Amino acid sequence: MKFNFKEEHLIIKPYKAKGGVYVREQKGFYQQVRRNIGWLLMMMFIAMPWIQFNGQQAILFDVVSQEFRIFAVTFWPQDFILLAGVLMAAAFALFFITTWLGRVWCGYVCPQTIWTLAYVWIEHRTEGTRNQRIALDKAPWTMNKISRKSLKHICWLLMSLLTATTFISYFVPVGELYRGLFGFGSSGAVTFWVLFFAVCTHVNAGWMREHLCIHFCPYSRFQSAMFDKNTFMVAYDSKRGENRAPRKRKDDPKALGLGDCVNCNLCVDVCPAGIDIRNGIQYECINCGLCIDACDQTMEKFNYAKGLISYTSEQALAGKETNRFNIKLVSYASLTLIFTALVVFAIDSRIPLEANVIRDRTALYRVNFEGVVENTFTLKILNKSQVPLHFKINVDSLASSEVKLDKKVLIGAGVMQEIPITLAIDGYELKQKITTFNFIIQAIEQPDIILQKTSVFFRN
Repeated sequence: MKFNFKEEHLIIKPYKAKGGVYVREQKGFYQQVRRNIGWLLMMMFIAMPWIQFNGQQAILFDVVSQEFRIFAVTFWPQDFILLAGVLMAAAFALFFITTWLGRVWCGYVCPQTIWTLAYVWIEHRTEGTRNQRIALDKAPWTMNKISRKSLKHICWLLMSLLTATTFISYFVPVGELYRGLFGFGSSGAVTFWVLFFAVCTHVNAGWMREHLCIHFCPYSRFQSAMFDKNTFMVAYDSKRGENRAPRKRKDDPKALGLGDCVNCNLCVDVCPAGIDIRNGIQYECINCGLCIDACDQTMEKFNYAKGLISYTSEQALAGKETNRFNIKLVSYASLTLIFTALVVFAIDSRIPLEANVIRDRTALYRVNFEGVVENTFTLKILNKSQVPLHFKINVDSLASSEVKLDKKVLIGAGVMQEIPITLAIDGYELKQKITTFNFIIQAIEQPDIILQKTSVFFRN
């Protein structure tokens, strides 16, 4: 759908599917900003699996071992409640950015956009400019066309394989992954996923491109519900631009009854989504700013003021003041900060230790030949830290109890260990038949890692 704002009313026109979009390469301020951000994110994506921390891969999501490591913190399936908080904070942050600056996520940060424009860059170097690519696609198959198309797809496939192996290296140790791939010793599962994501990258960035954003991405559908009259987005100033028509540079547009738009169509040629921003605000627009650079370039050539297409708001286009601190924007910002603070607090206060107490199921208690009452337990202790630790185990709230186990228990990093424990107490020292007490588990090397687990002791 296309949204045209005319006389402050919404006019809805059905979106018409188009053929392939041939993106024209454009230079300018917003293009440079987008390109710098894209290169930075791509380099971070490629480099992060190679970073080492404490002698191991700093970022690794080991699905097989159910161990998710991010530098000094290791998360386990029991910590997935934190994932809900992270997703809620990310959702409100996305809502905040969208309400404030429109679809800048799509235009500057979204991997689909970054990889698509990277593939377009390769296409431009192998097949030529926009007009040359259009002519090449219409031309019959010759050796020149075959060689150019082949070179383009080879470069695309190499980039797809690099993207896929980098992505998989977040889930498989990077050294093991590349040794297996280059030594032809990878498992069938690893090989399958590398090829699967390579094909997905090649199809999405090389073929589907804007169709994935327009027809499949749910964000492009619901983001318009977050827009309001104060949202900054790429828009065309129709009051200044109309009537549009070509003219010579020396012509006086006012004498000809024309607006500033010279109808060069560069704003359409550079658009990755293939839309005409002059038709009004449209949900297909990803706010990348390429049409702004193209229009400003044309305005400069005709000695007109820049900004015919710009980041602006509906309020500003109507000659009113934009309210940058409206209640919706402030609410989204507040919720983002609240959930971010809660997640940070939860991670900071998280104890890298998990324990469960299992009683002996065969008997509640037993009395030995000395008349001492014994209860048997099994402690399951998971060391969630990244280093092996010695643990000491004590009990409280039990009179002169005797704990039958080793003084120190060594548990490796990421290891769950079962520890049998027998508590022996003179039954006459307990006033009740059922006494509640706590197991106290504490790391010797890091005393701040301490956990209490409640259980009960039975006597006759």
